Amino acid sequence: MMNLNKYLVLVILVLVPKFFMAQERQLEKADLKFKRYAFIDARKIYLDVAESGYSSSDLYKKLGDSYYFNGELEDASKWYERLLSEYEQEVGTEYLFRYAQSLKSVQRYDESDRIMEKFNALTNADTRASHYMSSKDYLNFIELQSGKFDLIKLGINSKDSDYAPSFTNQGTLVFASSRFGNPMVKTLHEWNEMRFLDLFSSEIGEENELTKPTKLKGRINTKFHESSTTFSKDGKTMYFTRNNYTKRKLKTNAAGTTLLKLYKATLEGDKWTNIEELPFNGDEYSVAHPALSADGTVLYFASDMPGSKGLSDLYKVAVHEDGSYGTPESLGDLINTEGRETFPYISDSGRLYFASDGHVGLGGLDVFIAVPEGNGFSVPYNVGRPVNGPEDDFSFVLDEGTKIGYFASNRDGGQGNDDIYSFKQIEELITSCKQYVKGTILDAADGAVIPDAEVVLLDENNQEIQRTVSNTFGEYRFDIECETLYIVRALKDTYKPSEKRLTTDKVLEFTHDLPITIEKGGLSEKEAVEGDDLAKLLALSPIYFDLDKSKIRRDAEVELQKIIAALKEYPQLKIDVRSHTDSRGTDAYNLYLSDRRAKSTIAYIIKKGGIDPSRITGRGYGETALINSCTNGTPCSKEEHQLNRRSEFILVK
Repeated sequence: MMNLNKYLVLVILVLVPKFFMAQERQLEKADLKFKRYAFIDARKIYLDVAESGYSSSDLYKKLGDSYYFNGELEDASKWYERLLSEYEQEVGTEYLFRYAQSLKSVQRYDESDRIMEKFNALTNADTRASHYMSSKDYLNFIELQSGKFDLIKLGINSKDSDYAPSFTNQGTLVFASSRFGNPMVKTLHEWNEMRFLDLFSSEIGEENELTKPTKLKGRINTKFHESSTTFSKDGKTMYFTRNNYTKRKLKTNAAGTTLLKLYKATLEGDKWTNIEELPFNGDEYSVAHPALSADGTVLYFASDMPGSKGLSDLYKVAVHEDGSYGTPESLGDLINTEGRETFPYISDSGRLYFASDGHVGLGGLDVFIAVPEGNGFSVPYNVGRPVNGPEDDFSFVLDEGTKIGYFASNRDGGQGNDDIYSFKQIEELITSCKQYVKGTILDAADGAVIPDAEVVLLDENNQEIQRTVSNTFGEYRFDIECETLYIVRALKDTYKPSEKRLTTDKVLEFTHDLPITIEKGGLSEKEAVEGDDLAKLLALSPIYFDLDKSKIRRDAEVELQKIIAALKEYPQLKIDVRSHTDSRGTDAYNLYLSDRRAKSTIAYIIKKGGIDPSRITGRGYGETALINSCTNGTPCSKEEHQLNRRSEFILVK
């Protein structure tokens, strides 16, 4: 028995190194394929290694990536989950993001949000994190945005990959497809083991029915990829994407990978010819997915060229009348993220539609819209369901005249790897940041609702924007703008004016709940006589100043707004502003300081409230009217001294 145990130990000692050496050789082979983006071939090897019991963070990362970058997010989530579970300390932030995206594909949104919270904590400078933090109720917004398109069944899809639809502007739809490959020649793209893509066209019928697809004629289609096209208004100029294959020469980057370039072709008769490569292409980066502006003067595209923010960014370049091009310009940080922005489309009205996994969505690539704003575009807005879903949704195009459009998706229920879907737009999309404020006016004493109260919406300068009356349930509501400061004021006879400040944020379609309580009282209920302090009649908080300062404090502004409201409510009132200091400092300096405070208070009421200067007088009294025993030399706390730094509002009429 002893000898048998020793034999077993020896066998294990011999076999274990051989086992792991074999796995290492397999991984090296797979890594070479992975670096060429040959994810499918690499995946087979990685899976074999994993099923043999070998594990590492690198193995799980590459397995997850092999699914993630082919749009198979549900499978990607399983390997990323194992990565986080077994190698949490070795997980980079980019894998947190990919895991969060993958979780959305199986609609595990709460878990995805928790991962994004962690992603944000580790990457405060990442725009994907800031987009998430500013849109944490994104599911609510997407629900509001959803239902604005009706999907239409198409009969042009194949069992292979069909995507990137575009209008020729001459009644034809052109798209990319890997169908109709020669069965005798198995030329497969290493990345996803699909046949290489060619360009096809279908005529658009009267009822938007599409005819049987046929290949584009001319020297367009090659044995490599052609995809994503855009056309001039007359349909005679086409920009398209192709592998780096020019004049029958295939080129690769330094790592041996064939990337993508943009090409231009012209139509002669029914054939595409005069194919030329665009001058801003490069062998070390991809340029793809063109979109031409309605007037043909600007070409938009996706690229990872030097200076790009993420895996692919959106760019634009001027197209000059002589056929030359300007210098490519990034669409900027509102559009581009550290993720993928791709497949741009410019509608006739200049709206930008594009696909992204860097902006907050439902999973994978989602379609977004950004409207023209200044010299660029607004923040992007998710277009909602049914265009977007948990999988990849992309290459969106829309005829704004007919409201008919097309997009591609790898969602469940399709015929092939990617399918083209048609839609009819039935409602306008939300394309601006809007918020709302609502609330109930309540009695401060017993919480009873107060109907027929005037509710006033003011800007930060106390200028009235809008006014309404609370309904029978005491409710009010205003439409407001994002990232703006407001004051909401409630007024009612026999009640004191009351108001609240509200600063909005960037959350789309958010409703702020702002109840306002008001107290019984007010000038109309009390007999006010000359010499009364208006601040006491209104039960205001004291108007305090900081030590040795005359500037109006933020907390004092709210109280002064109430004084302004009272002066507007009762135009016959006149007041005398009396400002006081504490006993610290010389008597002469305190007199000077208090006079500055009185003038500062008067100036605020006149300027911010638009009150006639003839209705307000005032001066400083220094330390001559202390309200406690904190005289010169008497030890007092800061709080006791502060009680003397005040302003009073004495009725003079």
